[in-house]
Amino acid sequence: MTFHSQCRPKFLTSALAFAALFALTPLLHAQPRFQEEPVWTESSATPPAAFSTEALQPFEVTRDSALTYGIDPGSLIVGEDGVVRYVMVARSASGALNVLYQGIRCATAEAKTYARLSDKGGWNTSPDAAWQELSFRGPTRPAMMLARQGVCDGKAVMGNPQKILSALKTGITDRYR
Repeated sequence: MTFHSQCRPKFLTSALAFAALFALTPLLHAQPRFQEEPVWTESSATPPAAFSTEALQPFEVTRDSALTYGIDPGSLIVGEDGVVRYVMVARSASGALNVLYQGIRCATAEAKTYARLSDKGGWNTSPDAAWQELSFRGPTRPAMMLARQGVCDGKAVMGNPQKILSALKTGITDRYR
């Protein structure tokens, strides 16, 4: 066996490996076929300058609650960020009001309170308020019930404000009961 006959198989193996690597290089640098979801950015949320507590769209939070709940239809908006924002009013039997400016994000099943109406009539904003998971217990229960009764259709927003209000009026969207 000569020197050349011993080197030839190693040379061919190396040459084939190099050719295969060269042929696969475009595939190694190719873009993946799937694309990551764009990063969600929350739009600014300024409480409305005016709202009404007279013509509220009611929704049920608990059957035996001492409070009645409703949202101001004129304050209901669907933001470009997918957040449904509204003024919610909780009224006691004595007429006392608790007024909140809130948002529901159907995609993540979360709610946020942006501001509370003060006794003096102005908004107390919460600039560092965090999103909270919707729950049947605790402070997000009213938002959870609102989401289920007409704001959300699964992880999507039910539609524009008119569709949401229509769903709340008819009560046919609460498929989870």
